[in-house]
Amino acid sequence: MSIRDSLNKRRPVAEESAPEQAKMRAEWDGTAGFIQTGKVSDDFDEQDFEGILNEFADELHYDPAKVEIAGNPQVVVWETGFRNKDGEWEKHKHHSWRYHLAVRRWAVDLPALYAEVRRTKSVQPKKPTGESTVVVCWADIQTGKVDHLGGVKELLLRLQEKRENLNAYLKRSRFDRIIIADVGDIVEGFDNVTAQTRTNGLSLMDQVEVAATEFWKTITLCAKHAPVDVLSIPSNHGQWRRGKDLVGKPTDDWGLAISKRLEWHNNPDNQGPNLPVEFHRPPEWCETLQFDVRGTRLGLAHGHQASGADRVKTWWEKMTHGGVMDCHVLLTGHFHYASLRPHGRDQVTGKARWHIQASTLDNGSAWVMNKMGEDGDPALTVFQINNDGFDVQSFALL
Repeated sequence: MSIRDSLNKRRPVAEESAPEQAKMRAEWDGTAGFIQTGKVSDDFDEQDFEGILNEFADELHYDPAKVEIAGNPQVVVWETGFRNKDGEWEKHKHHSWRYHLAVRRWAVDLPALYAEVRRTKSVQPKKPTGESTVVVCWADIQTGKVDHLGGVKELLLRLQEKRENLNAYLKRSRFDRIIIADVGDIVEGFDNVTAQTRTNGLSLMDQVEVAATEFWKTITLCAKHAPVDVLSIPSNHGQWRRGKDLVGKPTDDWGLAISKRLEWHNNPDNQGPNLPVEFHRPPEWCETLQFDVRGTRLGLAHGHQASGADRVKTWWEKMTHGGVMDCHVLLTGHFHYASLRPHGRDQVTGKARWHIQASTLDNGSAWVMNKMGEDGDPALTVFQINNDGFDVQSFALL
């Protein structure tokens, strides 16, 4: 029996005697609403959400593909009685169901990370094709953010496209090791600006789940080509904050938590695939990480420590003078557009020091555009460090 037949099989007496909260009603204002079925027959399937949405779509003027039933359905039960032909009193129970409607958000299959890891098989990287290290900049994903370039669906499609571009790049390049640098803001979070509570497309829990799954896919891809080092650092969107203020340690950060989680999942002791991957994070209380790459010191910081992109070099000078981060190449993100600039010269090697600002991968930033006038196109920044240092001509945006 169809949903319509079930809804139409109503006894007039039962309908008239129904409590107000059980009578047939439906409302939709374009963003939220409800369906109250009125009395339904005994064969009504209250879990047929698709059928219920389709049945009321024309009357409420919504697209059932863009609307979902939110939360659990509510049921109202009432009783009526009458004398049958034998003069005996009969009682009957009746049911009415209420469904809350909401705009459908991009569906995420959770817990996706566990399924993705279980599908991952142990791999042996290909034979080295050259003496060089590829650095892949996984920067400013801001998972869950909705902005002028779209929402969760558009982000996932973009990340898949960038992985395909990365795979093609790795196939044509010569190297023997890969670094994947999480340059920060892997999730959007909720505690930076008030608007996030209304504009985000995913809850914080789902942001972490999706971000971890997408990061794992990228790690798995790279591990097929060469051994991988995964570097992660704290960032303003990932840290435990209330507005601009830290609530805990600088290393209380979702990006670092994801790194630890993926390291656990890869461990064969936890039934992981044991990919040729090593994970690296800063010490407790530190926001930066310095990593040796073939004798070249690569520094990693998100960039929020400086009040503007042009002031990163001043901040870098202070870090170098203080002995915190004396690196040959500084890699940052945060400012939503790519740049490559020399800054100073190493007195030992005689070579220029370079500041690489990684391009963003997020859905754009109206905030950055309105404040700074610059909002770069999403791209995956890659470059190489060989035995002679940073290979300037290898800098590319995929």
